Amino acid sequence: MEMAEEDNSGEEYPNEIHDYLLAFEKSLGAVDEMLKTMMSVPRSDLLQKLDPLEQAKLDLVSAYTLNSMFWIYLATQGISPKEHPVKQELERIRTYMNRVKEITDKKMASKLDKGAAARFIRNALWEPTPENEPKLKTSAKAKKRKMN
Repeated sequence: MEMAEEDNSGEEYPNEIHDYLLAFEKSLGAVDEMLKTMMSVPRSDLLQKLDPLEQAKLDLVSAYTLNSMFWIYLATQGISPKEHPVKQELERIRTYMNRVKEITDKKMASKLDKGAAARFIRNALWEPTPENEPKLKTSAKAKKRKMN
């Protein structure tokens, strides 16, 4: 999938978009390599190694990628993808991706020990007052000496 410096059809494209086309070609190469890697491993083997949340992420990313590539295909064919059902499909997948992200965020959030937090705050904010200051404990013998 190498891009020639000159267009084979004899048509030239503006120099301003040359870098964009090279970046696009590089991105397509990366997608191609990723697809080859994914297709080289049987799906059942891949899913066995993942927990259910990771499986959902893989399925969503795969569906989103496939629909995005179809969006690009439609655009290259002169069909407006904004008026095609693929737009609603991408939005639906994005909704599910957000749900999975929320679940992941909740799972990763640290659990708050309310009791420990309350004790920590109470002790951090406590200031001794004259009536709450600890008094030196004196033994019974010391008290008798003071009285005598």
